[in-house]
Amino acid sequence: MLRVSRLTDYACVLMTCLAQGPRDMMSAADLAVRARLEQPTVSKLMKRLGRGGLVNSSRGAQGGYRLARSPDSITLADIVVAMEGPIGMTQCSVHAGRCHFESHCGARSNWRRVSDIVVAALQGVTLDKMQPPTPLPSTRRAGPSAALALRTD
Repeated sequence: MLRVSRLTDYACVLMTCLAQGPRDMMSAADLAVRARLEQPTVSKLMKRLGRGGLVNSSRGAQGGYRLARSPDSITLADIVVAMEGPIGMTQCSVHAGRCHFESHCGARSNWRRVSDIVVAALQGVTLDKMQPPTPLPSTRRAGPSAALALRTD
């Protein structure tokens, strides 16, 4: 099974929380509550995201974290790279010359193509697209059972 690490998944959740108020500073404690994660985990992830250039941090009573760029310019690929490094399905699809089979391997070019497709898909999803949908107003009509439940005769 191919999947991102749990910490990368959590980082996406935290970035989505920050994207809800991109100019607002949020403390690690506030982010932990909002994302339902432990505060030490949040602090660890925010440091990595900061080193990756995705969040800015500020110390002090009014300090915290905020997005370094607008939500429409931060992609899932940016978050994955900040957390896990270059995206690639295999080691050779990321770094050429590290495998002694490379010169006679028929799979490398296909793995590179698959990696490129995965990268493109992750680049196509920005934080502004990761926001939870706004609940629609209820369009359900009260049926006969609802009317019966409301009768008081």
